[in-house]
Amino acid sequence: MLATFLIEIAFAFYVIWRYKMTVITRLVVVILVCLATFQAAEYMICGGMGMQGGTWSRLGYSAITLLPPLGIHLTLAIAKKHSLPLLIAVYASAVAFVAYYAFATTAISGQTCYANYAVFDTHAASASLYTLYYYGWLVVGVGMALNYSSTMKKYSKALRSLALGYSAFLIPTTAINIIDPATVSGIPSIMCGFAVILAFILVWRVAPESIAVKDASRSLWLKFKY
Repeated sequence: MLATFLIEIAFAFYVIWRYKMTVITRLVVVILVCLATFQAAEYMICGGMGMQGGTWSRLGYSAITLLPPLGIHLTLAIAKKHSLPLLIAVYASAVAFVAYYAFATTAISGQTCYANYAVFDTHAASASLYTLYYYGWLVVGVGMALNYSSTMKKYSKALRSLALGYSAFLIPTTAINIIDPATVSGIPSIMCGFAVILAFILVWRVAPESIAVKDASRSLWLKFKY
């Protein structure tokens, strides 16, 4: 958990240092920070160090709840598409769950740390809705990225990479849960463990490919202009 946190937070600082801040690079940085925040929360739950485990659990859940809307927003930004109703819907649903997990006293009742992942005991009534929210928007985001990549060749590499990054933690987590249903209670922890793959893909594929497309377009414009 600590090693993953250090990787993800270092990647965030690298993107800030390496690239000019645009909508795309800002979204990449925010995603990396959210991933790192969850890993830090897991580490604090296992090792104590200050705040109570429940407080860290709320912080961690709030961070990962933002991943689906950020992925959809990044997809739209890379593809140069605008869909305000979609963004309002996805961010509004995320804010609702963040508020619930941050302030509802019964939202998260306990935490257990195992050798490889942490288990968060959430309110049973909210678990199904949260799963529907999370998997639903992730599938929408991956589908959008793949759809745009097939119709927009200029941005296809970056969009396919983004779809691969989100699928890299969605598919393995689902497979583990099917093989061993007992791991369902550890979905957030297991999913964010695989999400380090997303971090690598964001830094080494999505960000540079998006910037390369932008720079190439600028060069063509300069040649045309002069």
